[in-house]
Amino acid sequence: MTIAGGLAVYFVIWWTVLFAVLPFGVRSEAETGEAHVEGTDPGAPVVPGLVKKALITSVIAAIVFAIVWYIWAAYDL
Repeated sequence: MTIAGGLAVYFVIWWTVLFAVLPFGVRSEAETGEAHVEGTDPGAPVVPGLVKKALITSVIAAIVFAIVWYIWAAYDL
């Protein structure tokens, strides 16, 4: 696997994992019972925690990428 190919595979894995991680721990304005902010959707998250989720995504994607790289190298694809 070339460096460019590895980066491309990691990029795809990272975005896939991000979409899987995004819904965890999200509480909407309606669920928390806080006053609805005018102009926002009641289902909008109160605290999305995107930095924390990006870090978690990076760690999980690195683990998945290591497994993919190992399989790729082991079978000499």
